[in-house]
Amino acid sequence: MRFVLFVLSVVAVTAINTPTKAQNYFWCAYYSGGDDGGGTNCGFTTFKQCLDTVSGIGGFCQLNTQYVPPPGAHPYTRQRRYPY
Repeated sequence: MRFVLFVLSVVAVTAINTPTKAQNYFWCAYYSGGDDGGGTNCGFTTFKQCLDTVSGIGGFCQLNTQYVPPPGAHPYTRQRRYPY
């Protein structure tokens, strides 16, 4: 039983110490908040998602200037079918 608890604690410590990164998305919503100012949410992958969120609340959508695509193949890039 002690061995099982030891193994579980090692697995838990390993999982907890794994570094994480914040998600990075294409679009930001800037909410209008009147005199108090508004908030910002850069958690949208499509322009439509962003527009749907600000509709009725007030605000606007803009491309995220801090967006850095992850390394590797990107699903949004169009690949040529022929080499010419």
